[in-house]
Amino acid sequence: MAHAFTMMLVTGAAVVIAGILLGWSADRIANVTGLGELWTGWVLLAGATSVPEFVTDTSAVRIHAANLAGGDLFGSSLTNMAILAVLALSFTGAADGSDSVRRAELKRSPDLFNAGLAILLTILGTTFTLFPTNIGARGLRPESLSLLVIWLAGTRFLYKRQHSHPNAAGSAQEKVHRRAGWPILIFAGGTAIIFLVAPPFASCAQQFAAVSGWGESFVGTWLVGFSTALPDLVTSITACRLGAFNLAFASLYGSCAFNMVVFFVMDLASSRPVFSLLDPVLALSGALAVVLMLLGVAAVALRRHLVLAPTLRGGVLLASYGVAIWIIYACR
Repeated sequence: MAHAFTMMLVTGAAVVIAGILLGWSADRIANVTGLGELWTGWVLLAGATSVPEFVTDTSAVRIHAANLAGGDLFGSSLTNMAILAVLALSFTGAADGSDSVRRAELKRSPDLFNAGLAILLTILGTTFTLFPTNIGARGLRPESLSLLVIWLAGTRFLYKRQHSHPNAAGSAQEKVHRRAGWPILIFAGGTAIIFLVAPPFASCAQQFAAVSGWGESFVGTWLVGFSTALPDLVTSITACRLGAFNLAFASLYGSCAFNMVVFFVMDLASSRPVFSLLDPVLALSGALAVVLMLLGVAAVALRRHLVLAPTLRGGVLLASYGVAIWIIYACR
């Protein structure tokens, strides 16, 4: 167990460095290429910070630890909302309508669509955990395939919505060639670091689950979910320090959505339908993740209309995360 914790500390340090690189380079890519913070956060940054879930959970399925993998995916979404609470507590100006948030235009429909799509996918993943079908062939299962198709369709719609605005395009092609080279290389380097340090998570967490007696479902939701969400924490803080709150917001909800897409990859790596291997108690983790995601949307989208101070709203969201983890532990 000591070796497992040591490995997590070492890889965690590498993830922090990678997260800083990703946050800075994603902000530069969004501004230079004209892709915008919303789409860059939803696809590029969320995809890069979800590499630990992708690698860890695929490895967990291959070593017959499906509950660890499923718990990680729902637990990572829970942790992302705790990160949003930390941002609200640490960057009260950004959370309460400063220039960065006005620039982010969080009240526009694409942003709410972004969060709504992530919530929808998590609801579906939770439902499939309770009611698996046990059908499909060659790794293609209707549950995980539907999650992938909805994510792809939603991402395409989000891209078209954002680029339907005149100011979204500009001279993006010229800017990419002249100014985006280094940010893209740095972004690729940060992603590569995360990809290299992620594989030890699965085996270390499974060892800890066996020694602690807490079970794979709870360890996956709490410990592995927190560990694999570490890139989201670092990149979000970096983005907010650069004044790109919308990039952080889109990345956190984009990561929650990407977590559900990982089920498709897990099905490809498994000889049996993944959802049929999951303990139904994991649906509780998914349901609690949905509740916190709804609270996160309310805290940001209604920030100008709520009486509560930004720090109090962040505190409520963070306390809700603590209660959710306690409930999962009690029901393990």
